[in-house]
Amino acid sequence: MPASVVPPFDTVYHDYFDFVWAGARRLGVSTAALDDVVQEIFMVIHAKLQTVRQPESLRSWIYGVVRRTVSDHHRAQRTRDASTGAYALVTELQNYAPRTPSDIKEQTEQATLLFNVLGEIDWPKREVFMLVELEEMTVPEVAEALEIPLNTAYSRLRVARLEFEEILARRAAKRERGA
Repeated sequence: MPASVVPPFDTVYHDYFDFVWAGARRLGVSTAALDDVVQEIFMVIHAKLQTVRQPESLRSWIYGVVRRTVSDHHRAQRTRDASTGAYALVTELQNYAPRTPSDIKEQTEQATLLFNVLGEIDWPKREVFMLVELEEMTVPEVAEALEIPLNTAYSRLRVARLEFEEILARRAAKRERGA
């Protein structure tokens, strides 16, 4: 059986553009800087694509590039405020034109709730949770991308899911009490 072969860059670009864009966005890159950061990510991918040792793990490898590039971007900008990405995404959601004002209000409220709840979960658990639940990566892919033990990834995901549900339940109880 022949070893897996790394696909050419144009295929990688086509297949993973949305994944890279969404990953950078979720990691807090502002709308104004997003195009530049995504371009930088693909420049790194282009330069290092042939160094991929396990082509079957390409998605994990790409997320690692996204994560490091975004981290470098934040360091350069001295932007460590995790809510920036959430605020920018909510602002973008408000600019979409769903069918009715009621749809806009509901979508904005749901996005705000999601990002507020996620904001209450500490970063290591939140990152695993977002990659599994929002990016639909497998836990082994996440463990590889984050360079953490597989059991640690499963543990963080389990705790993050519990915290997510507890936070939602607390908020629902608070709403019912009228507070």
